[in-house]
Amino acid sequence: MTKIKMCGLSRIEDIEAANAIKPDYIGFVFAEISKRRVSALEASKLKSKLDPDIKAVGVFLDDKLDFVASMLNLGIVDVVQLHGSEDEEYIEKVRQITNKPIIKAFIIRSKEDVERAEKSTADYILLDGGKGEGKVFDWSLLKNIKRPYFLAGGLNPGNASDAVKALKPYAVDVSTGIETDGVKDREKMTAFANAVREEG
Repeated sequence: MTKIKMCGLSRIEDIEAANAIKPDYIGFVFAEISKRRVSALEASKLKSKLDPDIKAVGVFLDDKLDFVASMLNLGIVDVVQLHGSEDEEYIEKVRQITNKPIIKAFIIRSKEDVERAEKSTADYILLDGGKGEGKVFDWSLLKNIKRPYFLAGGLNPGNASDAVKALKPYAVDVSTGIETDGVKDREKMTAFANAVREEG
């Protein structure tokens, strides 16, 4: 069964919707450049309302290690997602401060990008078309991939089942595709989850 990650949750209503829909993961974005950014305090409040069966992923973009560590140590996030230019040395340093899973995001534009992602020592890799802009990339680049991955980039309720059927990713990651006017839309969140679960 392909797992579901709904990223960029920032309001209590988003958490309430997630608790009803029960994705496997939700994401809090800490990156300064993101319109979906939440502060540590906001994330803490939201996490306190989150169903404990749902894992909270912290999305970091070239952040200082002490900030990443504090989010983990305070129990605000259960999984680290590195979405910047973090290298293997950085991943190793994160691993020294936590035993929590690490996801490393890669922008996929070529076969070489896929090969580079496969070599990552992160627990999981996330393959995206951009940095949260909701761009679909060429899925045919993934036909020879060997390791499990999170598929991101331009997913929505309309194409989620096609993605799961064609690629059978470990997980699908959605943000823009479950929004209306930049705000999470409970109906779209529900439709996305149903589309993924129908395909398995």
